[in-house]
Amino acid sequence: MDTETLLKTHSQQHLLKSYEKWNEAERENFDRQISAIDWSILESLNAGNAEKGEIRPIDGISLREIEANRAAYEKAGKAAVKAGKVAAVLLAGGQGTRLGTSAPKGTFNIGVTRPLYIFQQLIENLKEVCAQCGAFVPLLIMTSEKNDEETRAFFEQHEYFGYPKNCVRFFVQEMAPCVDLSGKLLLESKGRLASSPNGNGGWYLSLARAGLLEDELLSAVEWFNVFAVDNVLQRIADPAFVGATILSKRKSGAKVVRKARPEEKVGVLCLEGGLPSVIEYYELSEELANLKTDTGELAYGFGVTLNYLFHAQTLKKIAAEKIPVHVAKKKIPYMNESGELVEPESENGYKFETLILDMIRLMGSCLPYEVEREKEFAPVKNKTGIDSVDTARVLLEKNGVKL
Repeated sequence: MDTETLLKTHSQQHLLKSYEKWNEAERENFDRQISAIDWSILESLNAGNAEKGEIRPIDGISLREIEANRAAYEKAGKAAVKAGKVAAVLLAGGQGTRLGTSAPKGTFNIGVTRPLYIFQQLIENLKEVCAQCGAFVPLLIMTSEKNDEETRAFFEQHEYFGYPKNCVRFFVQEMAPCVDLSGKLLLESKGRLASSPNGNGGWYLSLARAGLLEDELLSAVEWFNVFAVDNVLQRIADPAFVGATILSKRKSGAKVVRKARPEEKVGVLCLEGGLPSVIEYYELSEELANLKTDTGELAYGFGVTLNYLFHAQTLKKIAAEKIPVHVAKKKIPYMNESGELVEPESENGYKFETLILDMIRLMGSCLPYEVEREKEFAPVKNKTGIDSVDTARVLLEKNGVKL
């Protein structure tokens, strides 16, 4: 279907006025964007929130249980890693805006007496696991349109921090178009739609569309360990985590930390309508947030760290289903009919994104796997204060990392 027909079919013919004024290159770029749109996401504007059912605590494994069974878990996990059944997926599409830089977040230097980049520390963490298992883990790095070129160049410049280049693949996160408050597509510039990344739940679709599911590197992969760029202490493809999830027969796993207090601002893993779900801290009632078990622990105390394990075959099945699309009202810069860029002072449109927490629910089962906060959770979200460069440095030093 050509661009004009597509726009008319989806009531977006207002863009045709501008289309006629553009040069050939601008039209070609616009045609590519229009042909790639998943038009079903616009239906999300009129969709209500589905009722998920009763909220209940979820069974997981505690630090004590992990230690008691560590040998069995590590044996199963190491065997899976050595057989090439585990791939690591690094979500690195963001920029370090809150750290005071427009560069890719992973390129931020957290060192003190020597350069130590976030990407570098994550690679060091992964190399430790590879040494234990006697095999390198395929590493898939999701970038964005804005930081892809810079991220690739950074890894080349630093020779992949000693990780085999042939075990690394990059892929670009899919983008979703932005619309105004009446559901009309917005332009960012001549021949270019206003768009934004499709959320961390879009990693699998982006991976598939990049053709990496057919890559020989992933031919034996049965599990994807997906993790965020900003937690510099996390263990990736952790054999005990992998083994515990495999032996549990569950289709996904999630590394969690015990909430420090009932009001801590962290998403909580639980059951909703019998299915695993992540509830945001502001969605939990005060009563549920403070509810305790017979042993005195918080009943809803499994705080997620965005380190998940997904069963590959089950992922293929849920990919055919529709991952819920979340709609967020935002300030969206746009080009008006006069060709001028407008920076709105208030929210003027909607962005669309999918969330990885919805994928956990669609998997049908999940194993919460507790880790020690001070050993595996050092997020770098802010320059100073809570979850900052400063707090991460303290924890890195506690764990023997030279800064």
